[in-house]
Amino acid sequence: MKFSAQEAYGLRCLLALGRHPEGSVTISEIARDEGLTEPYVAKLMSVLRKEGYVTSTRGQAGGYTLERAPQKIRVSDVLEVLGGRLYEPGFCERYSGHEDACTHNDDCSLRPLWQSVQVAIDRVLDGVTLAHLLEGDHSFVAPIQLSAAPPRRTGGGS
Repeated sequence: MKFSAQEAYGLRCLLALGRHPEGSVTISEIARDEGLTEPYVAKLMSVLRKEGYVTSTRGQAGGYTLERAPQKIRVSDVLEVLGGRLYEPGFCERYSGHEDACTHNDDCSLRPLWQSVQVAIDRVLDGVTLAHLLEGDHSFVAPIQLSAAPPRRTGGGS
Protein backbone atom coordinates (compact mmCIF):
# COMPACT_ATOMS: atom_id res chain seq x y z
CA MET A 1 0.00 0.00 0.00
CA LYS A 2 1.52 3.29 -1.09
CA PHE A 3 0.59 6.92 -1.36
CA SER A 4 1.24 8.27 -4.82
CA ALA A 5 3.86 10.85 -5.73
CA GLN A 6 1.02 13.12 -6.82
CA GLU A 7 -0.48 13.00 -3.33
CA ALA A 8 2.84 13.57 -1.57
CA TYR A 9 4.00 16.38 -3.85
CA GLY A 10 0.57 18.00 -3.92
CA LEU A 11 0.72 18.25 -0.14
CA ARG A 12 4.27 19.60 -0.39
CA CYS A 13 3.05 22.32 -2.78
CA LEU A 14 0.37 23.34 -0.28
CA LEU A 15 2.97 23.39 2.50
CA ALA A 16 5.18 25.62 0.35
CA LEU A 17 2.29 28.09 0.01
CA GLY A 18 1.50 27.84 3.71
CA ARG A 19 5.07 28.83 4.57
CA HIS A 20 4.56 32.12 2.70
CA PRO A 21 1.30 33.55 4.08
CA GLU A 22 2.47 37.10 3.34
CA GLY A 23 2.39 36.74 -0.44
CA SER A 24 2.04 34.55 -3.46
CA VAL A 25 4.50 31.91 -4.58
CA THR A 26 5.30 31.15 -8.20
CA ILE A 27 5.44 27.75 -9.85
CA SER A 28 9.17 28.31 -10.40
CA GLU A 29 9.76 28.96 -6.70
CA ILE A 30 7.79 25.89 -5.63
CA ALA A 31 9.57 23.72 -8.21
CA ARG A 32 12.99 24.96 -7.07
CA ASP A 33 12.23 24.58 -3.34
CA GLU A 34 10.70 21.11 -3.70
CA GLY A 35 13.06 19.76 -6.36
CA LEU A 36 10.26 19.21 -8.88
CA THR A 37 9.85 20.15 -12.51
CA GLU A 38 7.83 23.24 -13.32
CA PRO A 39 5.37 21.32 -15.55
CA TYR A 40 4.68 18.87 -12.72
CA VAL A 41 4.10 21.67 -10.21
CA ALA A 42 1.85 23.40 -12.75
CA LYS A 43 -0.20 20.19 -13.09
CA LEU A 44 -0.54 19.82 -9.32
CA MET A 45 -1.46 23.48 -8.85
CA SER A 46 -4.08 23.19 -11.57
CA VAL A 47 -5.75 20.30 -9.72
CA LEU A 48 -5.54 22.14 -6.39
CA ARG A 49 -6.93 25.34 -7.93
CA LYS A 50 -9.88 23.53 -9.55
CA GLU A 51 -10.68 21.91 -6.20
CA GLY A 52 -10.59 25.24 -4.33
CA TYR A 53 -7.42 24.80 -2.29
CA VAL A 54 -5.36 27.51 -4.00
CA THR A 55 -5.98 30.67 -5.92
CA SER A 56 -3.83 32.10 -8.66
CA THR A 57 -3.02 35.68 -9.53
CA ARG A 58 -1.58 36.77 -12.85
CA GLY A 59 0.95 39.48 -13.45
CA GLN A 60 4.28 40.70 -12.10
CA ALA A 61 3.40 39.98 -8.46
CA GLY A 62 1.38 36.91 -9.42
CA GLY A 63 1.58 33.37 -8.21
CA TYR A 64 -0.39 31.07 -5.96
CA THR A 65 -1.77 31.47 -2.45
CA LEU A 66 -3.86 29.25 -0.23
CA GLU A 67 -7.58 29.74 -0.83
CA ARG A 68 -8.41 28.78 2.76
CA ALA A 69 -6.71 29.04 6.12
CA PRO A 70 -4.37 26.08 6.81
CA GLN A 71 -6.60 25.13 9.79
CA LYS A 72 -9.47 24.52 7.34
CA ILE A 73 -7.56 22.27 4.96
CA ARG A 74 -7.82 18.64 6.02
CA VAL A 75 -5.11 16.31 4.73
CA SER A 76 -7.72 13.62 4.03
CA ASP A 77 -9.59 15.95 1.67
CA VAL A 78 -6.44 16.95 -0.20
CA LEU A 79 -5.33 13.34 -0.65
CA GLU A 80 -8.77 12.41 -1.92
CA VAL A 81 -8.71 15.00 -4.71
CA LEU A 82 -5.12 14.21 -5.64
CA GLY A 83 -5.42 10.45 -5.78
CA GLY A 84 -8.54 9.04 -4.25
CA ARG A 85 -9.04 6.77 -1.31
CA LEU A 86 -7.27 3.48 -0.69
CA TYR A 87 -10.59 1.60 -0.66
CA GLU A 88 -13.54 3.12 -2.50
CA PRO A 89 -17.04 1.74 -1.85
CA GLY A 90 -17.42 0.84 -5.56
CA PHE A 91 -14.12 -1.05 -5.67
CA CYS A 92 -15.78 -4.45 -6.09
CA GLU A 93 -17.90 -3.24 -9.00
CA ARG A 94 -14.73 -2.52 -11.02
CA TYR A 95 -13.93 -6.21 -11.28
CA SER A 96 -11.32 -7.07 -13.90
CA GLY A 97 -11.32 -10.88 -13.83
CA HIS A 98 -12.38 -13.38 -16.48
CA GLU A 99 -15.96 -13.62 -15.24
CA ASP A 100 -18.66 -10.94 -15.44
CA ALA A 101 -18.46 -10.38 -11.68
CA CYS A 102 -16.16 -11.30 -8.82
CA THR A 103 -16.84 -14.84 -7.65
CA HIS A 104 -16.54 -13.59 -4.05
CA ASN A 105 -19.05 -10.77 -4.33
CA ASP A 106 -21.36 -12.24 -1.68
CA ASP A 107 -18.82 -13.87 0.63
CA CYS A 108 -15.71 -11.72 0.33
CA SER A 109 -13.10 -12.28 3.02
CA LEU A 110 -11.03 -9.28 1.96
CA ARG A 111 -13.63 -6.51 1.81
CA PRO A 112 -13.93 -6.20 5.63
CA LEU A 113 -10.13 -5.95 5.86
CA TRP A 114 -9.90 -3.15 3.27
CA GLN A 115 -12.82 -1.32 4.87
CA SER A 116 -11.14 -1.52 8.29
CA VAL A 117 -7.85 -0.23 6.90
CA GLN A 118 -9.68 2.67 5.22
CA VAL A 119 -11.48 3.53 8.47
CA ALA A 120 -8.17 3.59 10.36
CA ILE A 121 -6.57 5.80 7.70
CA ASP A 122 -9.59 8.12 7.73
CA ARG A 123 -9.43 8.46 11.53
CA VAL A 124 -5.86 9.72 11.33
CA LEU A 125 -6.08 11.86 8.19
CA ASP A 126 -9.44 13.48 9.04
CA GLY A 127 -7.88 14.90 12.20
CA VAL A 128 -4.81 16.38 10.51
CA THR A 129 -4.85 19.80 8.90
CA LEU A 130 -2.28 21.66 6.88
CA ALA A 131 -1.78 23.84 9.98
CA HIS A 132 -0.67 20.78 11.99
CA LEU A 133 1.98 20.02 9.39
CA LEU A 134 3.12 23.64 9.09
CA GLU A 135 3.42 24.05 12.86
CA GLY A 136 5.25 20.75 13.32
CA ASP A 137 2.40 19.63 15.60
CA HIS A 138 2.63 15.87 15.44
CA SER A 139 0.15 15.19 18.22
CA PHE A 140 -1.89 13.24 15.66
CA VAL A 141 0.75 10.52 15.49
CA ALA A 142 -0.44 7.50 17.45
CA PRO A 143 2.09 5.82 19.69
CA ILE A 144 3.53 2.72 18.08
CA GLN A 145 2.84 -0.44 20.00
CA LEU A 146 5.43 -2.96 18.90
CA SER A 147 3.96 -5.79 20.95
CA ALA A 148 0.53 -5.45 19.29
CA ALA A 149 1.56 -7.07 16.02
CA PRO A 150 3.73 -10.05 15.14
CA PRO A 151 7.11 -9.19 13.64
CA ARG A 152 7.15 -8.58 9.89
CA ARG A 153 8.82 -11.16 7.75
CA THR A 154 11.02 -9.92 4.97
CA GLY A 155 12.38 -11.66 1.96
CA GLY A 156 11.27 -14.77 0.18
CA GLY A 157 10.74 -17.09 3.15
CA SER A 158 10.79 -20.86 2.88
